[in-house]
Amino acid sequence: MTVAVNKRAVAAAFGRAAPRYDDFADLQRQSAQLLTEHCGAQGVATVLDAGCGTGAGSLDWRARGCDVTAFDLSPAMLSQARERSAAHRYVQGDIEALPFTEGSFDLVWSNLAVQWCQSLSGALEHMLRVTRPGGRVAFTTLAHGSLCELHQAWAAVDHRAHANGFSRPEDIHAAAPAARLTLRQHPVTLLFGDALSAMQSLKGIGATHLHAGRASRTLTRRELRALHDAWPRQGERFPLTYQLISGVIERD
Repeated sequence: MTVAVNKRAVAAAFGRAAPRYDDFADLQRQSAQLLTEHCGAQGVATVLDAGCGTGAGSLDWRARGCDVTAFDLSPAMLSQARERSAAHRYVQGDIEALPFTEGSFDLVWSNLAVQWCQSLSGALEHMLRVTRPGGRVAFTTLAHGSLCELHQAWAAVDHRAHANGFSRPEDIHAAAPAARLTLRQHPVTLLFGDALSAMQSLKGIGATHLHAGRASRTLTRRELRALHDAWPRQGERFPLTYQLISGVIERD
């Protein structure tokens, strides 16, 4: 699946979120744990953290004794990673144009980054190229059905898109290169005190950028009340559900 992506706008959105990103990164932390359980850590000496964000994943791999390269589209995110000494080196760039030689890493790790690529298949091919034979690519992304509560609530206000669409699991599987691949699907639900907090969690991780474009504006009281009333509940809480996909590709 190929989508038109304004990479400058994506980098800018995540750059704005960078200073407080970790305050809202519950999904990223859960996703990283699930991906580590999926891919394992044996036989890993060199790691590329592709889409490192503020460096939480890089720091975890460095703590395991690995040599870590932190890589991100956003210079502001890399600055956050550098401030916490998350990696051994920091490189700014695009996952779809990785500036590394073939077979450079035992593990190419990418936690919730490839959904911002124009071509998932192209991104995975680049990641597999820089993985050594016998190494692996480990990634997480989001699948169709994510943010269903947000979509349902906004349908009571207007009929415009307020979140990006995501690929179906079968399309994610089809996008992987011809190599050994395992995919797992993990529904993850985060709970909030109100609708505004749920939406602010998306803004806090930079995930409000729309590929189709949207003018930034402030919610009116009427819109916020309509969203609050239409949002599905779990008891007294406001859920936000993600269909998380973890994938591990082994390079022959």
